[in-house]
Amino acid sequence: MTTLIAGVAACVFYLIATGLQLRSILKGTYRAGLIRSLTVTAVICHGFTTYRGFVSSQGYDLGLYHMLSLVGLIIVVMVLLSSLRRPVDNLFLVIFPFAIVTIIMDTLFAGEYTPRGDITGGIFSHIILSVIAYSILTIAAVQAILLSFGDNLLRHHQLVLLRNMPPLETMEQLLFEMLWAGLLFLTLSIVSGFVFLEDLSGPGLVHHTVITLAAWLVFIVLLWGRYQLGWRGAVASRWALAGFVLLALGYFGSKLVLEVILGRS
Repeated sequence: MTTLIAGVAACVFYLIATGLQLRSILKGTYRAGLIRSLTVTAVICHGFTTYRGFVSSQGYDLGLYHMLSLVGLIIVVMVLLSSLRRPVDNLFLVIFPFAIVTIIMDTLFAGEYTPRGDITGGIFSHIILSVIAYSILTIAAVQAILLSFGDNLLRHHQLVLLRNMPPLETMEQLLFEMLWAGLLFLTLSIVSGFVFLEDLSGPGLVHHTVITLAAWLVFIVLLWGRYQLGWRGAVASRWALAGFVLLALGYFGSKLVLEVILGRS
């Protein structure tokens, strides 16, 4: 019951913060302190619900819904901390609703995953690196969407909304900073997987590995195109989103098929 109350409270605080952020964009009246205070409160409640679902007496529950909630939590924390120094507040408009959805799914749906108590330090480090990589690259995907949206506003001379957003050049710079950081952690995650996973032929692991490597290649090509061919704007956004879709399919797609469709852990 306590977990449910904390989850509902987190959703309410996220929802209020989303409304304030939307109002700040539409009317240009930004209340940074209040929004961040609401976010911190939501993060505490969200963290409590995620921990109670992720850690149990039987071990770690790495099921689809718990992992989605964990990724949602880390994304919010990352953007909140980044907003103290960088103009990334507009990302709140997307990541808060995403966090709400992950909490609702984690609360309402029971997965088929069997908690694991045999996770070694190496495997745990692989999991942490993977979650960090997915979180950063999810933020990059949201930034790519906003960059594409801003570029479209500029092309159609809709400057009313655009003036309340960071300059497109700044948004593009932030996108590639996120991509570099995400690619670094994704590389470390892939390497740690090959090092610490003893059997890569397990259920879903082959598909997960192949699609994750494909996503890694997409991000490599994007960064090469950026510095060798000058890719930017809509082109960079499309490549970033393509890499993110592959990454999401590689991990969460595999877990969706195994746990929800096939009923296996």
